[in-house]
Parts: sequence; C-alpha cells; structure tokens
Amino acid sequence: MNITKEKVDDLNAIIKIQLDQADYQENVDNVMRKHRKNANIPGFRKGHVPMGIIKKQVGVSVIVEEINKILSESLQNFIKAEDLNLLGNPLPKLDEKHSIDWVNQKDFVFSYEIGIAPEFNVDVVSKLKVDYYKIKVADKDVDKYISDVAKRYGKMSNPDAAQADDMVFGKFEELDGEGNVKEGGISHTSVIIIEAVTDKKVQKSLVGAKTNDTYEIDPRVVSANPQDQAAAIGVDGAALETIISKFKFTVDKINKIIPAELDQELFDKVYGSGVISDVKEFRAKVSEELGKGLSTDADRKLKVDIQDELIKKLKLKLPDTFLKRWIRESNEKPLTLEQVEAEYDNYSKGLQWQLIENKLIQSNGIKVTPEEVVEHTKGLLAQQMAGMGLPGGTNDEELTETANRVLQNEEEARNLYMMMYDAKLTDYYKSNLKLKEKEVTYEAFVKLAYNKK
Repeated sequence: MNITKEKVDDLNAIIKIQLDQADYQENVDNVMRKHRKNANIPGFRKGHVPMGIIKKQVGVSVIVEEINKILSESLQNFIKAEDLNLLGNPLPKLDEKHSIDWVNQKDFVFSYEIGIAPEFNVDVVSKLKVDYYKIKVADKDVDKYISDVAKRYGKMSNPDAAQADDMVFGKFEELDGEGNVKEGGISHTSVIIIEAVTDKKVQKSLVGAKTNDTYEIDPRVVSANPQDQAAAIGVDGAALETIISKFKFTVDKINKIIPAELDQELFDKVYGSGVISDVKEFRAKVSEELGKGLSTDADRKLKVDIQDELIKKLKLKLPDTFLKRWIRESNEKPLTLEQVEAEYDNYSKGLQWQLIENKLIQSNGIKVTPEEVVEHTKGLLAQQMAGMGLPGGTNDEELTETANRVLQNEEEARNLYMMMYDAKLTDYYKSNLKLKEKEVTYEAFVKLAYNKK
C-alpha cells in the first residue's frame, strides 16, 4: 500500500491510495472461508460448498467491503499522521468514482479530494473597535414587568361583556362560499386574545362581545404568529396555507384576568417569604432583575458585532467548490445546485466563525473543565427548582447526582460545554478588547439590534 498527498492549492489537495492485491487478499480469504463454513446450498453438506460457488455468489461484494474497510482506516490514519485540518470529509474524485472493474481488476488506485482549513491568526482582535451598550432600565419598563407579573398571579373572571384587554373563548366553524357553516368542515374551540388581533376593525368589533354573539373572522387575523393562527382553528401550519374559507366564531364566554394586588402575598409568591416587604423594594428588585436580563442582551449583541467584524477583517478563504459538493453529498435529503448556492453564503459565514472562534479559544488557552460544567449544571438546576417553588440547592449531593445524570446525555453535555465556552469568550472580550461603552434606552437598543439584522 502506498498513500500520497498531492497539493492542488492552499485549500485543496488529493489523497491517493494505491492498493495491491496483497494488501486486501488475506482479509478477503478469511471472510470467504467464513461464508463457506456457514453456507447452506442444496446438494452440498454445510461447510463443504466449493469455494468457486461461494466466490460466484458473494466474491465481488466481499472484495468491495474489505477494500472499503481498508480505505476508511488508512484515510483516517493518514489524516491523523499528517495532522491535516480538514473541512468536511474526503470525497472520491469525481472522474474516478465509477471507473473501477471490481470483477477483473486486482490492483487499485483510489483518489480522494479534501478541503483544507485556511491558516490564519487572530491578532487583529486586539485592534477591534466595537461598541458595548449599557441599557438603562426605565420606569415604564419596570411598570410593564410588574403589570405582567400581577396578571400572571391574578385571578380569572367571566364578565358579561368583553373589554379590550380580555380574552374571548368560543368556537370556530368553517363557512362555505355562501356564508353557511360548511358540512364536514373544520370546527374547533379556542380563544381569541383581543389585543393580539391584527385587524383593527375586527379587534374593535370584539370589544363588547357577549355570550352567543357571532362574528365572521379570518383566522389569519387572530395573531401575528402563524402558529397561533393555525392553533386557533386546530390545524397545522401547512394546512392553514391551503385554507381560503372564512370562519364563523360563536362566543361562549369572556375571560378576564384580574391582576393580583401589589401586596405581601404577591411579593412572597414572586421572591419568597419575607424577601420583599413593600412596593418600593419590589420595584427595586424588579429593576435589578431587568438590568441583569438587559445585560445579557447587551452581551449577545456584543458577540454578534465582534463576529461580524472579525469575519469582515479576516476574510477567510474556504475551498468553496469542494464544500458545495460535500454539502450535496453528505445531506440526508437530495439538494440541487441551486439550493446549495442559495444557502452557501450563510453556511460559509457560519463555518468561518466556527474556525475563528476555535482559534480564539486555542490561542488564549480558554478551557472548560468537567468540574466547571457540573457546577454550572447544578446552578441551572437550582434555578429551575426555585422557579418551580422547590427547595433548590438544599442538598448538594442530590444536585450533583442530578447534574451528572443530565451530562450523561451527549447532546445536553455538548450544549452545556458550548454555553460555558461562549460565556468564557464573552469574558475574554470584555477583559481584553477596548470597548466603547454607550448608554442607551431599551427602545433604542432594540432598534439598533433590529437594524443590525
């Protein structure tokens, strides 16, 4: 066996594997003997079928299978030995893919195209000029949060007539072309949140609604969210797109949420017994929590801005032609060239950032230990328990056991490691980059973040 690498350019190469018959024949013979030992063919005793018959039945498939095993192992060993940083996986060279005569050929040469990751450094990160936003918590933000909390812990009532902030519970029935309830049509009971209705005329007409009132409504106006629109009439999103009918909506009852009073009972429910004693402390605590949440939003935007700047400045080149072919051949569902071309720009940017992020982690010695992940997972579990009103964190041994069980799930463990690497990278940015702090209102920040997209 002989394996060589031929450089095409800095990002592409060909790996050639030359196999002589001696490289695979022993493996093939061993497998063929096993087939002969287990073969059941009429007219022959088990284990005494002539080898010529065995070769005729399974000879070619055994050769193909054994050669593929050798190729796979040899490729991986060669890549590891050469310390090749590949993008995607090796692909058989197109012009040789269907030119093998498995019946008569004894010696083979297999060629594989490979895409190689670009070489680069991340020194430019120290020269980045990026804004870091400090988002002010306004009184109206606190007011809205407190209003939402009061509703969450409020009580439900059923008034005679609906007001603008109420919910109308009733039945949707599909109509035919003449405005009559369609026989065998869709019929589904659900709720309309009046404030969520996107058609202002419909929204206004629902104010004052009473039991047994009827309305002709297009389900697409009950919400801006397509999932809510589909749920209103009990269908999935795909089915909603095929529906052109309007619906009769018959009011069954009005649901009104009466917000909880801002008193000790509410304070205890939200933050625990005795933590908050009056409205002033409640507002201060809410403001503090909102500040933490807004700080997370600011960090998220910082990471997006740094990502955009580094991709723009480093201008990494990728083996684009190879990657487009690899995407098509590795995808579970068939993809056309047009589909790959349409999505490739986003894929390329995502891959560039993955390479840059990995380089930042390696260059700066950023590490996440298993012990750190366990402690982080315990913290998340304690938060979940506290949110459910359970005594989180009271038994460290139980928390540790639960955390270790969670981390036995490979996907969960991978996500948690990624989360911690992401947090450590953010800390690195804040500590090492010269960030220009800008104080903005939440509304201004939302506009900035939206315009960025």
